[in-house]
Amino acid sequence: MAPPIWYERYSHRIENYHLPKADEARQTLAATIGADGQLLLKAIEAASEPAWLDKIPAVQTLRQVWTQQYVERDGRLVWRAVEDMPPPAEMISSPYDPDARYSTKRSAAWVGYKVHLTETCEAVRPHVIVNVETTLATTPDDNMLAVVHASLAPRQLLPSEHLVDKGYTSAQVLLDSQREYHVTVVGPVADDPSWQARAGEGFDKAHFQIDWEHHVVACPAGKQSVSWLPKTTVPGISVEARFSAKDCTPCAHRAQCTRAKKEPRLIGLSSREQHEVLQGRRGEQATEAFRQQYAARAGVESTHEQAIRCSGLRQCRYIGEAKTHLQHLVTAVAINLIRVGDWLSGTPLAPTRCSRFAALQGAG
Repeated sequence: MAPPIWYERYSHRIENYHLPKADEARQTLAATIGADGQLLLKAIEAASEPAWLDKIPAVQTLRQVWTQQYVERDGRLVWRAVEDMPPPAEMISSPYDPDARYSTKRSAAWVGYKVHLTETCEAVRPHVIVNVETTLATTPDDNMLAVVHASLAPRQLLPSEHLVDKGYTSAQVLLDSQREYHVTVVGPVADDPSWQARAGEGFDKAHFQIDWEHHVVACPAGKQSVSWLPKTTVPGISVEARFSAKDCTPCAHRAQCTRAKKEPRLIGLSSREQHEVLQGRRGEQATEAFRQQYAARAGVESTHEQAIRCSGLRQCRYIGEAKTHLQHLVTAVAINLIRVGDWLSGTPLAPTRCSRFAALQGAG
């Protein structure tokens, strides 16, 4: 059933370099490919023999990709607009690995997975990896700490303090780790995202006094809120406290408090436990004691680098999340063997690298 043009169009692997440069030409080619795929899928659906044809994994992947990438309009398939596509966590990003997902982190973008490594950091023993978790690239980091602790607990490897990156911390994670596993999570939390906090001269939530028992919030000028209402439409906000317009409108500090032209200041609050642990951690992480305690986590960056340089961690050797996890496990074992061997032979840990120029400062 394949038309002769298909052999010309699909005999070679599709590479972006060979695709049309103009947007209109790319859209036309995409529509053509969409029609070809639809024709193939309809032929498979219509085929009565063999009965297993429609159950081939590649066919199921093709159907899912076409559903995600195309929509039928006026009897023909057209590319979906970006806003009409499924979320990245659900969308197949590579036909060669249906489990792989597209993700970005700061300036890095990739299709594949994430690996979460947990290692010991005792001063007198080798630093060994004790847990490995492999997830889709789109899985948020703060979802993983409970998974890691649940894996460490039955092996009696739970730490009293767990040093983690900012991406793993949230108010609820700090609370749950202490409550369920008696683990103190040590790591910076996100700064207050409000414009008042970012300006450095406005009145953010930390400037307000909250009376949780009497449901009253006092502003820096000494005025009290007039209402305390449940708020469920904004994620993470459970209560909204509102101040009076007669107090806010003439206030000399209004410009530092709100940008609303007429409305008074509103304060959205999470639960008391979450608010207090978040404010407490934001205060702690500004201290020198916290910086010294958290400095031990810098070693995990060398672990990632060692895994990348020695074992090619960034390149998946196999297809699928399960086999990729096996690769990550074997990589961790290899690193542990190297480290234990170095420790037994008396090889000291390498210090943080210092450039030759920076070393001149000490020489002077």
